[in-house]
Formats: sequence, structure tokens, C-alpha cells
Amino acid sequence: MTGSGDKAFIAGADIAAMKEMNKSDAERFAHIGHHAMKSLRDCEKPVIAMVNGFALGGGTETAIACDFIYASEKAKFGLPEVALGIFPGFGGTQRLPRHIGEQRAKELIFSGRMMSAQEAYDWGIVNKVCPPEKLLEETLAIAGEICKKGQVAVRMAKRAVNRGLCERLDQAMEIERDTFAECFNTEDRKEGMAAFLEKREARFKNR
Repeated sequence: MTGSGDKAFIAGADIAAMKEMNKSDAERFAHIGHHAMKSLRDCEKPVIAMVNGFALGGGTETAIACDFIYASEKAKFGLPEVALGIFPGFGGTQRLPRHIGEQRAKELIFSGRMMSAQEAYDWGIVNKVCPPEKLLEETLAIAGEICKKGQVAVRMAKRAVNRGLCERLDQAMEIERDTFAECFNTEDRKEGMAAFLEKREARFKNR
């Protein structure tokens, strides 16, 4: 997922439209945002945010709802909503603390400041920072590596991670155990292990 051109990934919401909202409108707006972010998390395929410019407000919220983030050196991240008298309403106050810890998330949310791609990398928000001219190449490279693997296993791994993050560790371990065991009913598991033992490339059928 990326923005058009190199100016912005998502620059944020339409403030003029938000200015006219009442409480009920805002609740509906947040519900739509939550549904959109949940759709990214629930997508069976990995979703990579390729951030090529400004990712502000809903842009940062969208990026962190993806599975991971590759960013241009020119990218900027931030949750500036408090400057408008509101706060992030598309999951930012919940996903960001789970992602980088409570104190760092509160600093970003309470201050509303922008951060560079390098700082976002240092804080664990971004997986990789690339020169602008290399961003697409690097993102497609990691996507290509993922595509070579057993897609049923990738899908199950994403499910296990996402479900486990919402539970206590002991319950999360049960989710991992059960999902891991499911892999052993797949053709891809048989092919992957056979290919390893036969010292050849696996020919996955994604089933």
C-alpha cells in the first residue's frame, strides 16, 4: 500500500469536513476508520505500507495497521490531531502503544510532533528506511521473498500473531500451538519438508 507520487502516503483527513461534524458524526467517522484499519489487519495476505512522503494522522494510523512499514528517507510520520482539539480516532491511541510502548506513544500523541523516517525507524515504527529512488525496489524485494514461501503458512502465521497480541501470554501460546498444528494438515507443509530433505526448491501450491 502506498501513496500516489512521492509527496504523501496519506496526508491526513479532510479538516474542513471534520469541522462541521457533531458527536454522532464523529462516532460514525471513527467507526468507518476502525473498520478500514481492521480490514488491513484481517487481510489474509501480508500488507506492506510503502511510505513515500507524509504519513500524518490517519496516514500514520493506516501505516501501523499494516503488517510492517518500509519508508523513504523523505517520509514524515506524526499524529498531530491534538493541535485540532481532538486525538487520533482510527486506532492510533491503541495500536501505537502496543507497537512502541506506552511512554513513547504518549509522547507522540500528546505533543503532536512530526518525526523523520530515521527516528521512526529508531523507535521501532518503521522496518527499513530507503533512499527515495530505491524504495519501490526494496519493498518489492521483500514482498518477493515472502511470495516464495508457503502462503498457507504465511497466512496462518499472520493469524497467530494478530490473535495472540489480543490475549494473555498463556492464551496466546495456545493460539500458536493450535495454528501451528493446523499447518501439518496442508499440502504445502509436506512439499516444503520434502523439498528441504531432497535439497531442491519447494513447489508450493498454496493449499
